Order: sequence, then structure tokens, then C-alpha cells
Amino acid sequence: MSPPQKPFKTFRQTRLFGLFGTPVSQSLSPLMQNAAFAHAGVDAVCLAFDAPDIQKGISAMRALGMGGGSVTMPHKTAAAALADDLDGPAKAVGAVNTIVNRNGILRGHNTDIPGALAALGEKTSIRGKSAAVIGAGGAAAAMVFGIMEAGGRVTILNRSVQRGEALARRLGADFLPLGEMEAGAFDIVANATPAGMAPDIESMPIPANSLKKGMTVMDAVYHPLKTRLIRTAEKAGCRVVDGAAMFVFQGAAQFELWTGLKPPVAVMRRAVLTALGVSGGER
Repeated sequence: MSPPQKPFKTFRQTRLFGLFGTPVSQSLSPLMQNAAFAHAGVDAVCLAFDAPDIQKGISAMRALGMGGGSVTMPHKTAAAALADDLDGPAKAVGAVNTIVNRNGILRGHNTDIPGALAALGEKTSIRGKSAAVIGAGGAAAAMVFGIMEAGGRVTILNRSVQRGEALARRLGADFLPLGEMEAGAFDIVANATPAGMAPDIESMPIPANSLKKGMTVMDAVYHPLKTRLIRTAEKAGCRVVDGAAMFVFQGAAQFELWTGLKPPVAVMRRAVLTALGVSGGER
């Protein structure tokens, strides 16, 4: 469970932003964005809204004149069809995780793309590397698009062949059924599924023998911070990128779109890591 946030003051002109998804109880997005707003002196607040029906959530965003919103599982693809306009990357991947309200026009963006690239870029180069992206949802589409744009070669691995092949065709990637991944076949492995997320913390999207020393393994799951995939990859001698890295970087890009200000990345990272129980908010 996320720790309670410190009380914040709201005023008549306070801008409201929201996190929309289901479930949202474990998300640290509001905590992270509110820490950034407070640090930057922005009169705004981000609240979590459990929204089984994203169409109603988007309608509420419009009706309430909200400044924008963050969209999480399982609505990233559906939100792309509900926004008034999409930027180029969001249109290409067909998924939205960020909405900005400008004078009643809701524009969709996908900050998972720069978030994934920034997180990977801390541990490895991408150009010329082979990458396996596990999953076929909105986060997977963002990873595939970003890695390919950065010069990587991508194979999508997914349990549902139909969904995986459809995403691969749309983005120009290769596809393999999830069970056919060969050990050490890729330079980079990125998990974009909920496998390993609390409370199912012993779940893992691929077998341990798929991981070999020298690979870079990234997990989009950040709760827990050390997923079973990350722990297993560390033991195998892989470079690892935990879910908090991508989460913070995508949130920083989101903050910049919402406010037009340079994001306080260190503040956002500290808020997230402290909430996850990392001593001093640093790792």
C-alpha cells in the first residue's frame, strides 16, 4: 500500500490533474507529481481516479476543465481513440498515457516512449542491439516504437499470438510466441506486462534460463522495485533497469507537458524511491 501523502492546500485557481485506470490504489503517480508541483511552486494537484470506463473518465476531464491526465492500465490504447488529437509518436503507437487539456482540446501524448529510452540509456546503448519486448499492450507498443526509433531491432514476445502479431505488423517488428524465446538470443529484454506486480510477486514473464550474462533486462513493473525478473537477471549477471527508472522518466516528461516547466527529476525519483522503502530515496 502506498504511504499517505502529506496534506496539500488547494485554492480557487488550483489546476486539477488526474490518474485514470483500474486499479490505481498502488500507483505512485499522484505522489510523484504532487512532489514535483510542490517543488516547482505550481498551484496544481494530481488525484487518482479508479475508472473502469475510461470514456467516462475522459468525459469528466473535459467537463471539469481539468488540466490533463495520466492514463494507466488497461486504458492506454482506448484513450488514444478518445482524445481530440494525438502527437506523432502517440499516433504511431496507438496508445496514450498523457493527456493535456488546452482550451477544451484534449491532446494525447505517449511519454512511455522517452521514459523507456531514458531508462535504458542509463545502462546500455540501443543502436544496433537486438531487443525482445514482452507484451502487446500500450506500454509494449511504446517500448517497441522507441527502441526501433533509436536504432534497435525488436522482436515482440506475447502469449496471445493474434495480438502480438498484430502489433508487430503495425510497428514493423518481428514476432515470436512467448514460449519460443531462446536463451541469450537478445541483447535487451524488456517486460511490459504486469507479471511480477504485487500481489503476484513470484510471477515472471519468461523462464530464468532465458537470461544470460551480459544482457540488459528492464522491467516496467516498479511495485515491488525488485521484481522476480530483476532479481533473477541480477543473479545471471545481467545489467538491470528496474521499473522505477522508466516510471520516473515518463512522469518527468508528463510534468513538462502539463506545466511547460523543466521537471525536477531528482525530486520525483526521491519521492518514488522513498515510497518504495528505499532508504534516503536513493539507490
